[in-house]
Amino acid sequence: MTRSPARTSGDTPTAADMDRLRERYRAERDRRIRPDGSGQYQATTGEFGFYADDPWSGRDDTREAVTDHVDALVVGGGFGGLVAAARLRDAGLDRIRVVDTGGDLGGTWYWNRYPGIACDIESSIYLPMLEEIGTVPSRRYPPGEEIRGHARAIGERFDLYRDALLGTEVTSLRWEERPGDDGGDGGGDGAAGHWRAGTDRGDDFTARYVVISSGPFNRPKLPGIPGIADFAGHTFHTSRWDFGWTGGDATGGLDRIGDKRIAVIGTGATAIQCVPHLAEGAAHLYVVQRTPSSVDTRDDEPYDERWWASLEPGWQRRRREDFLHLMNMLPPTHGGDGVCDKWTDTAPIRGVARYARTRGTETLAQALEIADAEKMDEIRARVDEIVDDPATAAALKPWYRQMCKRPTFSDRYLQTFNRENVTLVDTAGQGVERITAGGLVVQGTEYPVDAIVFATGFELGADPATRAGADIRGRGGLTLAEKWSDGLSTLHGWVSRGFPNLFHVGAGQNSASVNFAHVLEEQATHIAAVVTEAEKRGIDAIEPTRDGEEAWVATIRERAVDQHGFLAECTPGYYNFEGRPRRRNEQFGGGPVEFHRILREFRDGDMNDVLGGG
Repeated sequence: MTRSPARTSGDTPTAADMDRLRERYRAERDRRIRPDGSGQYQATTGEFGFYADDPWSGRDDTREAVTDHVDALVVGGGFGGLVAAARLRDAGLDRIRVVDTGGDLGGTWYWNRYPGIACDIESSIYLPMLEEIGTVPSRRYPPGEEIRGHARAIGERFDLYRDALLGTEVTSLRWEERPGDDGGDGGGDGAAGHWRAGTDRGDDFTARYVVISSGPFNRPKLPGIPGIADFAGHTFHTSRWDFGWTGGDATGGLDRIGDKRIAVIGTGATAIQCVPHLAEGAAHLYVVQRTPSSVDTRDDEPYDERWWASLEPGWQRRRREDFLHLMNMLPPTHGGDGVCDKWTDTAPIRGVARYARTRGTETLAQALEIADAEKMDEIRARVDEIVDDPATAAALKPWYRQMCKRPTFSDRYLQTFNRENVTLVDTAGQGVERITAGGLVVQGTEYPVDAIVFATGFELGADPATRAGADIRGRGGLTLAEKWSDGLSTLHGWVSRGFPNLFHVGAGQNSASVNFAHVLEEQATHIAAVVTEAEKRGIDAIEPTRDGEEAWVATIRERAVDQHGFLAECTPGYYNFEGRPRRRNEQFGGGPVEFHRILREFRDGDMNDVLGGG
C-alpha cells in the first residue's frame, strides 16, 4: 500500500505533506476539466426524450380536461410538495391540487426504483412527518419502496389524491388581476386575483395559491458522448430502470441478464447502490468511471423495536434538530442521543472539533483542511483494505476534499470489484471517447456490451425560474425569468414581489442542509402559518413589500459564504458546475439553524412585510 501524501511524516500532516496533497488534488482536477463544462451533457428531450418517459404508470389520455377552481395548486408531488400540501390542509384549505408528471406521488422516490435504492440519511431523521403518519421504518436506511410507501401514506392521510392531477405537467401559470387590485406596495387590499394554470393535458383551471416544489432530481441527463444514438443494444437511465429487461425488482434478483455484458456509466451515489446488484446478475459488468466517489461504511441495521416503542412525543423534531445542529457544527440542543452516523463524521465536522482542540495553534481553515486530509486518508485506506487488485484499488481512490462531491456510503460497492465478472474501466478522468453500435470506446479500447446503463444523474443546474417547466407570469405579464434575470430576488426564498400568492419551496435564498427533507418541512410550516394569518385577517394577496424583499436580498449578498475558492479547487462535478463554480452564492450564509430562527421570529411578528405593511 502506498502511503498517502498527507501522511508521510507522522500522525499529523506537515506543511510539506499538505503541499504535496494539494498538488495531487489539482493534478486530478486539471485532467478532468473540460472546456464545455456542463455543456458536456445531453438533455433527455427530442430524440432522447424516451429516456425520461414514465415506465411505472401508463398515461391515461382519456381523462377529460379539468376546468375548475381550487384553493391551492402544488406543483410537484415529492416530499416538498407533499409537506406543503399537508400543512396547507392543516391551515384549513379544502381543495388542494397536487400536479406531478409522475403517475403517483413520491417525487424522486417515484422515479428512482433501481435495485439497491435506499436513503443515505437515517430514516428516523430523513422521512418527514413520521410521528404524524405513524410509519415505522424497518431499518436505519430503508429501501426506496418503503420510502415511496410513506410518501403515499402522506397523500392518503391528507386526502391529496382527491384533486390530484398525476401524469400531468403544468406548462403555464398566469396571474389574473381582479378589479381593485392595484398591485401596490403592500400585500393586497381584499380584491386580489388568482392564478390560471394550463397543463400539457389541456387543463385550464384557477387557484388562489400556488406552491412551486419542483425538486432538483426531476429530469435525468445523459452524457453527450459521440455515437450515443448509434448503439444497437439496450439502454436506459437508472431513474427509469427497465426491470422488464433485467428482471428482478428494487431489492435485486436481476435474473434475466445472466448472459449479458453490461456497462454502467457513472460512479456516483446511484451507481454505488445498483452496481452490486448488476454484478450479481450479469455475465460481465463494466463499471465506467470518470471520477471515483468517496465511499465510507454504511453500517445499516434493523431498528430495535424496543427503542422505537420508547420514543416520547416530539421525538422526531428533537432528533432532526440535533442532527441539523451537528451537521452545522453546533452542539445538539436535545443531547444528541443516538444521532450519529457517517454524516456526523464527515471532514467538516471533524475539522471544527480539531479547531476547538487546537485553538491558538491552527486557524479554522488549517484545521478543516488537515481534518479533511485525515478523513480522506481513511477513505483511501479502506479501498486498499477491501479491493484485492492493486491497480483497481488505486483507480478507485478519490483524490479531492471530501465535500467536493456528495459522500457515499456502502458496505457492498468496493467489494464488488473483487468479483471475476466485474471490470473497472477507469477513463483517467476523460470519460468515454465514443459509443459504437456494439459497445463503447475508452482510451482507444473498445468494450463490446449488450446494454448500457446510464447512472449519470439529473439536470441540477437548471434555471430556478424555469425549473418547474412552466411559463410563469406575474403582475403585468412579467415573467419570473425576467424578474430573476439579474439574480434571485425574494423574501426569505419563498415569495417574490410581483408574483402574489406564489410560493417557492426549495434551496433559493434560504438555507439548505444535507437532510433536505427537514428544510422542506420547515419551509412548508412557514408558508402555512402565513396563509393562516392571511385568512384570519381577510387578506387576499401574500406578496413581499419592496423594502422587505430588497432588505433580504441585501442580507443574502452580505452574509453569503464565499465558496468559489474551495469549489474551484475541486474536481469537476455537479457541486461546482463541472469545474466552473458560480461566483454568486444564493444561500443564506448563517446556515439553516439561524435561518429557521429568522423564520420563527418572522411568524411571531406582525408579518407585515408580506401581509400589507407597505
